[in-house]
Amino acid sequence: MKKLARPTLLLPMLLLSLSAHASERVWVPYKKLVEQLRLDKFYALPAAERDRLQLYITVKPENKSYKPSDVVLTAVKGTERQALPALSPDFRMALPFNPAWMNDDTRIMTSLPKGEKSAVGLEATTTVPEGTQWTYTPVMDSVQQMNQAIKKMAGALSMFAPTIKSIVFKFAKPAQLTVGSQVFNTDTKNQIKLKPDSALLKDNPAMVLSERPFEAELSDE
Repeated sequence: MKKLARPTLLLPMLLLSLSAHASERVWVPYKKLVEQLRLDKFYALPAAERDRLQLYITVKPENKSYKPSDVVLTAVKGTERQALPALSPDFRMALPFNPAWMNDDTRIMTSLPKGEKSAVGLEATTTVPEGTQWTYTPVMDSVQQMNQAIKKMAGALSMFAPTIKSIVFKFAKPAQLTVGSQVFNTDTKNQIKLKPDSALLKDNPAMVLSERPFEAELSDE
C-alpha cells in the first residue's frame, strides 16, 4: 500500500521512544503497538476480506545514521524470548500477530540506545498471480479490498483514515506492462503506478508484463 502512515497507509504515524541499556531495553508493550496500529482489527477480519493483503510495520529511526541491521527487536514474555523478523533494507517487517502476546506481560525490546526515537507506521502490499500474464480485476480490485479493510480497522475514526488510490508495481529493472491496448513503462525508479479503472474492472482485460514485479505496493497517492 504505499505506506500506511505516510508511513503510507493507515493510521497516524506513531513516534515511539526506542530505549535500551547497553544492548537491550523495553521499547513498547506488544499489545499497545498492535492496538495502536489496529493490527488486531485487521486479523479479526474474515480471511476472505484480507486474502490479497499483506501488512507490514515500518520502524524508521529519526537518527539517519542507523541502518536496518542496527534495529533488533525481540518479543519477551516472562522467560520466553522470540526474535522478531529482521528489518528489510527499507526498515520494514511483517510483525507476527500472536493472540497469546495480547496482554500486559509481553514487551518488545529494542537494541537502540535510550532516548532514540523512531517513526512507526504501516505499509501494505497485495499478492499478484504467478507468471507475467494476469487478468485485471483480481489484481486491481485489491485497492477496494484494502479500503474496506481500512474502514473496518479504523472504526469510528474511518473518516480520518487514508484512502488507497493505486498499486505501485516495483521491478528490478526497466519493464513494460500492457493492459488491453494501453502500454505502461517503468519510471526512473523502475516502478509503474496504476489506478483502478471502473470500466476495466468490469471488462477484466488481460495484463501482460515484460518482467515479473518483486512487489505490488498499495499506495494512497
